[in-house]
Amino acid sequence: MTAQEFTSPWWLPDGHTQTLWRRFVPGHKLHQRRQRVELNDGDFIDVDWVDGAGQEQQPVVFLLHGLCGSSGSPYIVSLQRLLQQTGYTSVAMNFRGCSGEINRLARAYHSGCSDDVEEVYQAVRRNAGDRPFAFVGFSLGGNVLLNWLAQLGSSHSVLGGVAVSTPFSLAYCSEALNSGISRFYGRYFRGRLVRDVEAKRDWFRHKGWHKEAEKLAQLGDLRRLQTLWEFDDQVTAPLHGFADAPDYYARCSSGSVLSAIRVPALLIQSRNDPIIPARSLPDHTALPERMRLLLTEAGGHVGFTSATDPMWLESRILEAIRQLD
Repeated sequence: MTAQEFTSPWWLPDGHTQTLWRRFVPGHKLHQRRQRVELNDGDFIDVDWVDGAGQEQQPVVFLLHGLCGSSGSPYIVSLQRLLQQTGYTSVAMNFRGCSGEINRLARAYHSGCSDDVEEVYQAVRRNAGDRPFAFVGFSLGGNVLLNWLAQLGSSHSVLGGVAVSTPFSLAYCSEALNSGISRFYGRYFRGRLVRDVEAKRDWFRHKGWHKEAEKLAQLGDLRRLQTLWEFDDQVTAPLHGFADAPDYYARCSSGSVLSAIRVPALLIQSRNDPIIPARSLPDHTALPERMRLLLTEAGGHVGFTSATDPMWLESRILEAIRQLD
């Protein structure tokens, strides 16, 4: 474990302000080149490339966003911009239904959808020639990434990964989102997810896709759901083959698979993350030899805006990628 020196600016005094500032800070403009990946099950996933001018042997950086995010999320755009400035080509994957267009199937995405990452990775590799890849995941995307790396084992084309603000224990994080001020985030996520499911159901009906619309209708009245746990129990679990929320959380929490990861990985976490409680963090003494935990006292959830370096998070990620390169 590395105890990283990090100082918040006076106007971001706690984990909540750090988290919200990253979400609402004015973003940079960036030209992204979209590619649609047609999936074997008939659905699609959109990815957004940003081309760098680096050497052919430099890795392509593959990015995964968080819950209710997209390739347009501020932390994705900011990192892709820095990567482009330093010569790296990057590709940001939008999970199903997150690219601005409703996906074709009732299923969406969840914290364990590593099968989608594998299929998309194999598709984008064909556009990258023989270049290796480095991976970066944020929040839910970090959890998905770590699950995928554990399943991957060793690979000459995957150099390693960086996971930021990862919910290693989905059960603990879901519980945290139902207590104290953190209930604000839980209500926000639940509301966004419910609206997305209802919009998809209505769109399917409009298109005449009755089979998929019925799958969503069978989920029942979503407006009565009060917590993210209830949403996962009534929606996420049945849509994606889990018995219930506890089964989903147990099978998809990345904390239980860290020992299976064979490539170098950096975990960046903050002690004052309002979404990820300290008890969900992995035991640094039990981490694989090639895995490092960078733990700060402050920084919030995918925040990490430093008093001395507004690009502190992006710089740490870039440094880790360069060490893999």
